[in-house]
Amino acid sequence: MSLGISIVRDDARAKVTGAARYPGDRVGPDLLHAVVVFSGRPHARMVSMDVRPAFAVPGVVEVVTAGDIPVNEYGLTMFDQPVLVGVDGTGRARVASDVSRWEADQIAVVVAETPEAAAAGAVALDVDWEDLPVVADLEAALTDEVLVHPEAGTNRYVHHRIRKGSPEAGWAAADVVVEGTYRLPHQEHAYLQPEAAVAYLDDDDRITVEIAGQWTHEDREQIAHALDLPPERIRVRYPAIGGAFGGREDMSLQIVMAAAVRKLAARGIRRPVRCVWSREESIVGHHKRHRGIVHARWGATREGVVVVAEVDAYLDAGAYNYTTNKVLGNLHLTVAGPYEIPNLRVDSWGVYTNAVPGGAFRGFGAPQGAFVAENQMNRLAEALGIDPVELRRRNVIQEGSVGPTQVPFPAGVSMPAVIDACAEAAERPVAVPPPAIPFASLPADESRLRRGRGFACAFKNVGFSFGFPERCEATIELHGDDEVERVVLHHAGADVGQGAHTAFRQMAAEAVGVPLERVEAVWSDTAVTGDSGSASASRLTFMAGNAILGAAEEAEKRWRDGDRPAIGEFRYVPPPTEPFDPDTGRGDVNFAYGYVAEAVEVTVDVGTGHVHVDRVVCAVDVGRAINPRLVEGQVHGAIVQAHGYALTERLVVEGATIRNPRLSQYLIPGIGDVPAHVEAVIVEHPDPVGPWGARGMAEMPFIPYAPAVVAAIHDATGVWFDEIPLTPDRVLAGLRRAGVAQ
Repeated sequence: MSLGISIVRDDARAKVTGAARYPGDRVGPDLLHAVVVFSGRPHARMVSMDVRPAFAVPGVVEVVTAGDIPVNEYGLTMFDQPVLVGVDGTGRARVASDVSRWEADQIAVVVAETPEAAAAGAVALDVDWEDLPVVADLEAALTDEVLVHPEAGTNRYVHHRIRKGSPEAGWAAADVVVEGTYRLPHQEHAYLQPEAAVAYLDDDDRITVEIAGQWTHEDREQIAHALDLPPERIRVRYPAIGGAFGGREDMSLQIVMAAAVRKLAARGIRRPVRCVWSREESIVGHHKRHRGIVHARWGATREGVVVVAEVDAYLDAGAYNYTTNKVLGNLHLTVAGPYEIPNLRVDSWGVYTNAVPGGAFRGFGAPQGAFVAENQMNRLAEALGIDPVELRRRNVIQEGSVGPTQVPFPAGVSMPAVIDACAEAAERPVAVPPPAIPFASLPADESRLRRGRGFACAFKNVGFSFGFPERCEATIELHGDDEVERVVLHHAGADVGQGAHTAFRQMAAEAVGVPLERVEAVWSDTAVTGDSGSASASRLTFMAGNAILGAAEEAEKRWRDGDRPAIGEFRYVPPPTEPFDPDTGRGDVNFAYGYVAEAVEVTVDVGTGHVHVDRVVCAVDVGRAINPRLVEGQVHGAIVQAHGYALTERLVVEGATIRNPRLSQYLIPGIGDVPAHVEAVIVEHPDPVGPWGARGMAEMPFIPYAPAVVAAIHDATGVWFDEIPLTPDRVLAGLRRAGVAQ
């Protein structure tokens, strides 16, 4: 048996010792070095760009501009972004290529003999701009006075609806009504490894890009589309990946580095090109978690039955769509929580601005939705005088429940069991270190400390949704004579730090029935691995496991037929999904879900506004724990990341420009900031279509954390907060307004 065992991750030793090779680690005398030039203009039209001054810099070899991109457009779900902004674009594109709509729009790639020469060449570029009015935020965008994309006709370019039951009848039946307007912030991914890539022509003359990403085959498709080449002419490989969290789902260096190699090759130069972004370039140059504004109004009976909810939600897409339409779909689905609400109206919009684009980030819209839903539920509990956990038990979805999209949830709903597991574990006493607020050299005044507990729960889809053609491929080779002596798994799934490759090997060993040490693997290379889909949406264990099971079955058939080696290939396709009906929101939008609940205990210093999280209990249904230690690692990692979202991380965006693009200014939690005690409660209710019952869980522990913290602060102080992050200044201001601060 290889499942349910906490074996050490395959890459643990290499990462701890520094032996792991990341995209930026390649060095050598043959390398050329590239600098990607940002526009630095949130909204401006390029009038001219003279590259001759860059070529005058000693060591500069080449400059790539918009004219070198045959199809100068990019987009995962809609082509609304130029690969390079420029006036020399002669290629096909569905978007104007001469307008910078974001300060990090890329305008050129300077290639040189040294990093210093490339940087000097970038500075030397002579660019003339005509500044345009800046749409700085949602409030400015919603007036439509200035359009970020005039061809769209409005800045509100995507709209989802839910119309269920009769809200009018619901309000007539409601005895208690609560409402609030919630403001959600940007969040920076802050992965360990900033963007880096090496690109070259391989032995088969394929343009090869070695980079950290989340979906090799999608990277290849985007490069091939922009360069107007057959996909087989492009190869994408992932070395070690230093974190992703959705931040590597979109393009950063993939297309422009491939374009640089192509242009050099046309001149007979076959040297590899390397580019490594600084932390500042990384923070400015890739998308963020969406900021947003949501107004919610909920009604319930005196008996604690939620009968109606109405919600208006706006997500700031930034300058380009990226995955806003999909992220908005998840917010739209989760903003009413994991509850049976018979009367429901939800309107959600994605809105263009000139700010940093919003895109995929752990939870993919569900953290924003859950923040609203769980705050509303906790405020209802207070208004009704009902325990928050009990109120959830009275309203939570069950097996067979009809969801907000007016179709039953897929089989395997475990939300009630997860709530109970979390609540029971939270009642068990544990020894928690006393809080050191605000810091060790200035001990807190005990008389100013207030303690409280909060509770929240959430659900989220596993896998792609809303009608996307979901799939995952795997290949298994069986080697040996009379018995299987060696198994080789080919899989493109990206290990972005979650231990996926270790789990894949465990599942392959289980599927074939051999000891784990007989399984080896080839990973994440479009030349030799099939399309796995993305390492996102909590999908990879679920999808890869089913693909591995199918590949093992095919290989075993060929083994019995006498093939040596016996090779099995399999593409797993899960049950189909549907998009929202544009008028009612009706649809079978997901094929599987994950469920989570969290209890949080805090200490608040009402004199300084500091919040210390003393204890977190997280119960999450994983269906089947392939590797329990990796599950625990995902719980701890998600909670630390959610802790930053809730309490410390404030991205300052003024005039559509990021003002704090350094980790010294953008405060991700340090070791002294994280919760003092985290308890992972692993619940195993098998998913009917998951491999061995497993369901995805990597995003789930993040989702309910912020509203649980807000509830705990309210329990401690009596004050509600509807905007995060809850930095000390914001907490203190709220306490003072309520007359609580000392």
